[in-house]
Amino acid sequence: MAIEKITVPDLGEASDVEVIELLVTVGQQVAENDSLLVLESDKAAMEIPAPMAGIVKSIAINLGDTVSTGVEILSLEVESNNASAEPVADVAAEEMQQAPQADEPSAEAAPESGKAEQPASVESVVTVPDLGTDDEVDVIEIHVSAGDRLEADQPLLTLESDKAAMEVPSPQAGEVLEILVKVGDKVKTGAEVLKLSAAAGGDVAPAQEAPATSSEASGKAAGDSRPMPASEPSRSDQPAAQNIPVSVESTKVYAGPAVRKLARELGVDLALVQGSGARSRVVKEDIHAFVKARINGAPTGSVAVAPAVPDVDFSQFGPIEELPRTKLQKVTAINMQRNWSTVPHVAQFNEADVTALEDFRNELRPEAEKKGVKLTFLPFLLKACAKALAEYPQFNVSLHSSGEFVIQKKYCHIGVAVATEAGLVVPVIRDVDTKTIYELAREVSELTAKAKSRKLTLEEMQGACFTISSLGAIGGTGFIPIINAPEVAILGVARTEIKPVYANGEFVPRKMLPLTLCYDHKALNGVDGGLFADYLVKLLGDIRRLAL
Repeated sequence: MAIEKITVPDLGEASDVEVIELLVTVGQQVAENDSLLVLESDKAAMEIPAPMAGIVKSIAINLGDTVSTGVEILSLEVESNNASAEPVADVAAEEMQQAPQADEPSAEAAPESGKAEQPASVESVVTVPDLGTDDEVDVIEIHVSAGDRLEADQPLLTLESDKAAMEVPSPQAGEVLEILVKVGDKVKTGAEVLKLSAAAGGDVAPAQEAPATSSEASGKAAGDSRPMPASEPSRSDQPAAQNIPVSVESTKVYAGPAVRKLARELGVDLALVQGSGARSRVVKEDIHAFVKARINGAPTGSVAVAPAVPDVDFSQFGPIEELPRTKLQKVTAINMQRNWSTVPHVAQFNEADVTALEDFRNELRPEAEKKGVKLTFLPFLLKACAKALAEYPQFNVSLHSSGEFVIQKKYCHIGVAVATEAGLVVPVIRDVDTKTIYELAREVSELTAKAKSRKLTLEEMQGACFTISSLGAIGGTGFIPIINAPEVAILGVARTEIKPVYANGEFVPRKMLPLTLCYDHKALNGVDGGLFADYLVKLLGDIRRLAL
């Protein structure tokens, strides 16, 4: 074993940057590229990764310290053959310098100073400054809207790479004409982000007269623009889930890139999380505590959580293998846990007589084949659900988080759950109520194929009002699906089965379809569920009703 001292990598021109998060403790085992700590300059925050695997023997710095290139961070106990591992790549310098300097506006945005006459205003395009790499980065936040008046150096948007987040500031004062990117887009150096109308001869962002002091730099986290409190609250007296003013915007929350990424993955609005770190900074522990409190239905301000299921060493019972889960599977698990724990489910069970519908579908098959369409049962079910949503619009709503009102949707988009090798996805069929059976059949086929080949776009999985989850091809007599919040209902469909049904004094064979309607009892009551399910059964039992 050998002891390796880990130092701050090359930060380029940046110096005296603040340590804003320590991500490891003494005795902790870390893998190569695991994040050790987060540093922050006045324009960017970045994580420092471990250059090699090992055990943390000592930590040489404290939270709030200011450090520069070459300063010792910690020591690692490593295997002797790992002691010669390559040092951390000089990406730190690039990340700390990626924020554009105020005296270096883009050539397009800067007005020419040598002209005697200038027009009233000049339209310019603001681009992504030099990131020091050709890699694409994510647009994670947009801080302005079309029509906003800006000051020079005002943050326009926040970009994030795997290890750092940075703000792109406005090179000069002016008015936002058009935003050319959206949250979730990937951009690189030179990409156009917005159009700006600036007064001719207007001042570009002035150069800093002197470097910011360490205390000044510490108050400018990526994405933060709110004033820091005068005193620093201690973590012990700051519960993780308190009453937080909802008016606080998440774009102004004091949090680093790793915390923002975690919040996005867990679906947490940072504006609702009380920071317990220095100067009310939101740290990862705050996110975890907030999620646990919400999952367990704890009242705001309570940190009581149910204990997690302990891990068991199953190897003591026989051979085992650890199989990694896909990102999609992990995200689905988080969403399902949240929805099951926070939505009071009520399940309504029914059977629909689809004998006539199935006969009609079989009659249409030759015509469908001529149109190049595979006519399954699903398009008819989609059409019937759209009709039911129109008849009972209280099912086509979402609850506002305040609980004071619901959002009534005037459109009808329905999600269809599709199982893939990577996990469960839900492509969304848009405007179901306006499309024909053949159009729906074609769209269902196309989106299902894209889902199985993992080619669905984000837009094709958003905006659903209601979801259908069908296990008809697999079997079963029924199941209880989990509501896909913020929707308030979901329909579970099992396999059609021929059953004897008593009619006109005798038992006759009929094709019966098991249905389970699950709905959110916060938004809907039992009468609503009964009426909706009964109406849906009538539609499926007599397809002519769809024409009414």
